[in-house]
Amino acid sequence: MVTGASSGIGEAFARLLAEEGVDLVLVARRGHLLEQLASELESAHGVTVEVLQLDLTDEKQLAMAEERLTDPERPVELLVNNAGSSGSGYFAELPAERELHTAVLNAVVPLRLSRACLPGMIARGAGGIVNVSSLVAVLPKPRSATYAASKAFLSSLGESLAMEVARHGVHVTTVHTGLTRSGFHEAAGMSADTLSNIKWLTAGQVARAGLDAVAAGQTSTVPGLAYRIRLPLMRAMPRSVVRAITRRVLER
Repeated sequence: MVTGASSGIGEAFARLLAEEGVDLVLVARRGHLLEQLASELESAHGVTVEVLQLDLTDEKQLAMAEERLTDPERPVELLVNNAGSSGSGYFAELPAERELHTAVLNAVVPLRLSRACLPGMIARGAGGIVNVSSLVAVLPKPRSATYAASKAFLSSLGESLAMEVARHGVHVTTVHTGLTRSGFHEAAGMSADTLSNIKWLTAGQVARAGLDAVAAGQTSTVPGLAYRIRLPLMRAMPRSVVRAITRRVLER
């Protein structure tokens, strides 16, 4: 099951899995895009693609995704928690409803879906979860405070779950992405043109890194050499230094 599969990183996961002959359950709000993708993947790779047009921030629709994950007759072997949202602005000035939406989609939804699928995976002695997080999980992020906090939650959850379920043959991997050309930043109202092309990853790079890492049983992965070098440095720095660097970057 891939959430947020209608475009960007989620679509890239779907394409790579279909190329490997994996049947899919694709979840997103934009049903027409899911149907187009499903038809293309079924024709090109001979796989079966199930489409679930769901808004995962809606309780009833989230329950439908949970029900699909717990269906013993159609076990899901891999869950990709990719659906997410963000925005740009000062926290105190943003609509509370929008910030709550971000927190639910980025943190609560992956928690609920992971809780739904893990018992079955543990019972079968196999399975995997890929959480698509971000490097901002270890950074303060003024003007995207809720997004950064939700990704920190997701990264911590993923690492803890990986330790809990490894002995059962189940792998949980968290992908810490850098800047990725996926349409996400534009949807959040942020201009991609103001950021250096050198730093950008493709959605395919991120998805490939995630699939390789979960297959290898890695707890986390960072796509792109430049980002892979930066993450441990950021974690090792005093928080006062991290805040100072962040402030300078934002002032440019």
